[in-house]
Amino acid sequence: MSLFTACSKTEKVKTGLAVVPSTSGKTKDAGEEDGLAQFDQTAVAVLVDSKGVIRNCAIDVMQSKINFNAAGEITTDMAETFDSKHVLGDAYGMKGASPIGKEWNEQANALAEYVTGKTLAEVKGIAIDGGYPTEEDLKSSVTMNIADMITAIEKAVNNAQDLGASADDKLGLGIVSNLGKSKNASDEGDGLAQAYTHYAAVSLDKDSKITSSIIDASQGNVNFSVEGKVTVIAEEIQTKNELGDGYGMKGASPIGKEWFEQAKAFADYITGKKVADVSGIALDGGKATDEDLTSSVTVTITDFIGAVERAAAAAK
Repeated sequence: MSLFTACSKTEKVKTGLAVVPSTSGKTKDAGEEDGLAQFDQTAVAVLVDSKGVIRNCAIDVMQSKINFNAAGEITTDMAETFDSKHVLGDAYGMKGASPIGKEWNEQANALAEYVTGKTLAEVKGIAIDGGYPTEEDLKSSVTMNIADMITAIEKAVNNAQDLGASADDKLGLGIVSNLGKSKNASDEGDGLAQAYTHYAAVSLDKDSKITSSIIDASQGNVNFSVEGKVTVIAEEIQTKNELGDGYGMKGASPIGKEWFEQAKAFADYITGKKVADVSGIALDGGKATDEDLTSSVTVTITDFIGAVERAAAAAK
């Protein structure tokens, strides 16, 4: 009997969330055609038991694409929001080019199922060549590059925490992304293409109540000149949770709390609630107005809520 099947369904498990954000190699200058700032964000949520076995896994990728022209003007609608590959589903368009006729979300689900029941050591031992799986039992359902997914799984397992989830809970991963503080270039300085992305891992019990939650965010930046030439690309992107005190919000916070502390407070606040309760949190300009929440969370939480809603909708 495997460790996976031997575990009790009522066993408490740890919840983990990890992101591998990067600026895509497809980022390019504007010329006759618009320039592009592309950000690829690979996210993984896991439930891990006391023996280190992955009990549930969710994998998704957000590609945020921001265009700008040779006059240094952003041509993507500033109100644009991006959909993850899972949300896009068949619209992502991988199936036609896939040697196994499988869409991206189908392959991501297959990888998540493949690693469920395995330890981290077993996942890290998956044979890959140039990022592509070589094991026959995996190649039949997954033929895309999985290098960043394996890295994200490792990070998620290693940072998993006891937050109240049980082994038989559903697990969901939600991602929302927009243009953040993107702006045109001008005589005063370079323009900015910013992908501002929020992530939520959520576990749900049989009554659809949230048993654990983790919130994180990343800001990917590409600067460009008034001629539409890329001037600065963020080489290494860390999430706000990873930045910790280094994000630098505490000094400006009216409650003296850093971003990661407020994200954790929000996650704790919604634990035990249903998603409808989270959607119904009173807001003013994107900020909470309930006193029991404003004492610990003063940042804008619109995208926190949006990511939680998407996570719950995807939970399995």
